Amino acid sequence: MSEEEGIRLNKFLSHNTKHSRREADELIKAGKVKMKGVVIEDLSKKVMKGDKVYLNGRFVHRKNEFTVLVYHKRKGELVTKKDDRGRKTIFDNFSKRYHHYLPIGRLDFASEGLLLMTDSPEVATVLMGSNLERVYYVKIKGPVTEAMEEAMKRGLHADVATKGAHEKSKITSMDFAPFNHYKIIKNAPTFSRLRVSISEGQNRELRRFFGYFDAEVTDLKRVEFGGISLDSLPSGKHRFLSKSEYHSLHTFLDGLKIAKAKEKRKERE
Repeated sequence: MSEEEGIRLNKFLSHNTKHSRREADELIKAGKVKMKGVVIEDLSKKVMKGDKVYLNGRFVHRKNEFTVLVYHKRKGELVTKKDDRGRKTIFDNFSKRYHHYLPIGRLDFASEGLLLMTDSPEVATVLMGSNLERVYYVKIKGPVTEAMEEAMKRGLHADVATKGAHEKSKITSMDFAPFNHYKIIKNAPTFSRLRVSISEGQNRELRRFFGYFDAEVTDLKRVEFGGISLDSLPSGKHRFLSKSEYHSLHTFLDGLKIAKAKEKRKERE
């Protein structure tokens, strides 16, 4: 959501200050935030373009830049801030200065690999909904069948796509777009390995895809997202994007803004 459409006040504060979104909620409740000279205590309040926000009497400057980091998620970590069952989360590996960062998409509990994180809610939203390429290494039980290959090439509509899904998921059917590409590394009756590239980030998409063919995914590792690679980053560690990676990301985001502006002009004509 862009600032032209409004952004929730807690998101605005978490992006433009050192506070997390939860901390921003508490500051709002405590009457520490003002807009147009009025104390704001409504957590659903939105900040529009041009609005001036004050925290503890100080003007909150909007950040013109954003930060993105690459994290190598380990198996057995949850992509969330806290878990009510006390399980390990990705934020256990970060200092508090990064606790307001948002994951761009998710990797489930049993998956590992590249996870992008950013301090910009808008960038997170745009990239999660983008068609940027995601590359994975996948290990499945059993062989890669002709039916699987046909579906990887042509796409698939599954009326029932619940195998491989989280037990609490309400999504039962799914449309799978054709894979960008795939490579069968090993094909055997016991288990097979593939390198696949897709341009969507649907809920447990690959686990559901292979589950549709009764093939359980036993290992899943993401190694690329939008041309940003995991490379040799150790498990449980993070790094910031390189200058060239930032340049490519800015180019992509600028292109989306230009395309959106053109669409709006056409609608007005």
